[in-house]
Amino acid sequence: MQRSLPLHLPEWFTADDEAVNVALVYPMQGPAGMFGPTCGACARLAAEEVNKAGGVLGKELRLVEVDGGADPGRVAAEVEALVATGVVRGVTGWHLSSVRQAVAPRIAHRVPYVYTALYEGGERTEGVFLTSETPAGQLLPAMRWLAEARGVRRWFVVGNDYVWPRRTARAARRYARDCRGRVCGEAYLPLGADDFAGVLRRVERSEADGVLMLLVGSDAVRFNRAFADSGLDLRCLRLSTLMDESMLLGSGPDATVGLFSTAGFFASLADRNSMDFHGLYAGRFGIDAPVPGSLGESCYEGVLLLAALVERARTLDVSAIGAAAEHVSYEGPRGLLGLSGRHVRQRIYLAEADGHDFNVLAQLPAPPRRT
Repeated sequence: MQRSLPLHLPEWFTADDEAVNVALVYPMQGPAGMFGPTCGACARLAAEEVNKAGGVLGKELRLVEVDGGADPGRVAAEVEALVATGVVRGVTGWHLSSVRQAVAPRIAHRVPYVYTALYEGGERTEGVFLTSETPAGQLLPAMRWLAEARGVRRWFVVGNDYVWPRRTARAARRYARDCRGRVCGEAYLPLGADDFAGVLRRVERSEADGVLMLLVGSDAVRFNRAFADSGLDLRCLRLSTLMDESMLLGSGPDATVGLFSTAGFFASLADRNSMDFHGLYAGRFGIDAPVPGSLGESCYEGVLLLAALVERARTLDVSAIGAAAEHVSYEGPRGLLGLSGRHVRQRIYLAEADGHDFNVLAQLPAPPRRT
């Protein structure tokens, strides 16, 4: 079936040699749509910085925005059309694993694809490069820290019903055993869920002392509020591997007592790289712009990595980029980073919600080389 180009493209987005056009795929709707604005802003800021430094292969880097919050098949068809016609020469952005799984087989062997969302691990498609966290480097050390420091042994998993939560929960069962504990219950809800009464009753009956939240965006916000309203926050802490500052603000301080998050970036980090990034972001978008948490900031990382990959290979050929990837490094808000097995190696932190911000408690042990 012939696929037509998206009708919302500006006229200057054409297949030509004047620029390197890159599809930026991020959610503009659905549960993850709440942090879409920061994804777009951070990616645009990175593109501007790349262009100030000379662009990509001496050409301007331009972003073609695609709604990654739509149905995965629809997103994949739109991105494939952009690639097939030569309108874009690369793809990046934050979107759900279900979208990545639909997109990658159709385009990744043809153009470089930098995926910036934390995910369940195991992606090996040629041409896919990954900037964010996986359970082995993110969840396992966080569970160990909470077991040792807070005595958490009985976990209950609450997640959305798609690939990332289910595969992460599978890993969590192993990790809990490694920490001399266990997963004592699991519940999966459709994206867009707003009724948590039954799940909360199951959590209470399980006598869990920790809830592993694998919920996306506004679903996690509603769950946090329901969790606090039920009084479970008085006896049971929560750990999320997908909880940024926008979700924290949406939940409210009364609903985030005992809430922990683990990520490679928090807005409250005060090292040189993160402070430089915040200065650039505020200078470009103003002090009233949405806080650039880890999810939005990952899109900044994605643009930087894509540019670095192409510049190192000196070509847009996927095979050549893959061959050069182990020698690529770039410096951004998360520091000076390189790749191992097409995954970015980075520091991971554990933080606790503190009102409207995160208090970073520890830098967790470095993730293993195999993800």
